[in-house]
Amino acid sequence: MTVLTPLKPAEAAERLKSGNAVLVDIRERDEFAREHAPGAVSHPLSTFDRSVPEPRPGQTVIYTCRTGQRTAMNGTRLAACVPGQVYVVEGGLEAWKAEGLPTRKDASQPIELMRQVQMTAGGLILLGAALGLLIHPAFWGLSAFVGAGLFFAGATGFCGMARLLGVMPWNRAPSSQG
Repeated sequence: MTVLTPLKPAEAAERLKSGNAVLVDIRERDEFAREHAPGAVSHPLSTFDRSVPEPRPGQTVIYTCRTGQRTAMNGTRLAACVPGQVYVVEGGLEAWKAEGLPTRKDASQPIELMRQVQMTAGGLILLGAALGLLIHPAFWGLSAFVGAGLFFAGATGFCGMARLLGVMPWNRAPSSQG
């Protein structure tokens, strides 16, 4: 059974520079679009059941995510996708940046969808609590409703708020007309 071998970010960058490796970023596409390591290819973890990354002959695969948590939690699944030795950037993109390695940023991309959900849910809970305190206790129902929605999302994997935010104009890719 293949296991993921941790690499320091500088070591991973050196392997990429030499052309002997491919860096596979398993974060979701919206996260990747906002910031990623140069040369990384986007292959979200959510698509691994439909397709797997295929390195060129002689190349090793190095996986990365934001902090290393997702790669660690899914190590067996990731390692099983490609033959041979498989590596992971220790600490993910955050450690990559902490070592002063370059990233490609696109600030015009929207904030990652899950961060939008966290900000919206937190804002609605605070609003419900404040209105309940200042105007009428019935507004605490808003906080309870959002909390129940978050619990449901965690229990089922379906997040209605993420679906709703995902279709907002700022989260839609510009349509190509021509």
